[in-house]
Amino acid sequence: MKFQTATGALEGAPDRLIVAGWTGRNRAAVDHHIEELAAIGVAPPSAVPLYYQCAPSLLTQETDIQVLGPDTSGEAEPFLISLGGKLWMGLASDHTDRALEAHSVAASKQICAKPVAGTLWAYEEVAPHTDKLTLQSWIMEKGDWTLYQDGTLSSILPLEHLIEGASVHEGTAMLCGTLPAIGGVRAAADFKMSLTDPILGRAIEWQYRASSLEAIS
Repeated sequence: MKFQTATGALEGAPDRLIVAGWTGRNRAAVDHHIEELAAIGVAPPSAVPLYYQCAPSLLTQETDIQVLGPDTSGEAEPFLISLGGKLWMGLASDHTDRALEAHSVAASKQICAKPVAGTLWAYEEVAPHTDKLTLQSWIMEKGDWTLYQDGTLSSILPLEHLIEGASVHEGTAMLCGTLPAIGGVRAAADFKMSLTDPILGRAIEWQYRASSLEAIS
């Protein structure tokens, strides 16, 4: 994978991918969401937060991914990767199969590619103010972009907590959890997202499309 940083190009591939789930900072809200999902058949997590192991090959910088069937959608998430002896922060989407999610959350995460933006920030530069970073996403509905997620990273567990919990080391990449979907989680083919740093005045943006393959049974 190739990234652009403030000090130049960075190239490398992680050998370990973690997708952190159930990372909301408000535990009561997390428990309520678990109960909502249980009501529609989604098994509760064995731990909160939960660190799903996924194949590093799922990470992609392609702007067109292929999925099986129409029931998938993205989730904008802060992205951490340890490369070259340094920890970096970026933006990724935990694209997920919503139909499969009712049978296995782990399988629903493993089956879809995880689009990653091409820009990284040195984590040490944002660590003092990560709670002020703004995460947003949009989906295409009826020909227009609809705001789908909007909030700050203060809604997610402190990243240092997740870094420790997942034992992040050289070669590890991690998607760090997401924000609630405005209007509820739903399938969408076109997805765009941004991570904005109001303190240092910069943003990471990315956009992609999920093309649906025909599901033959």
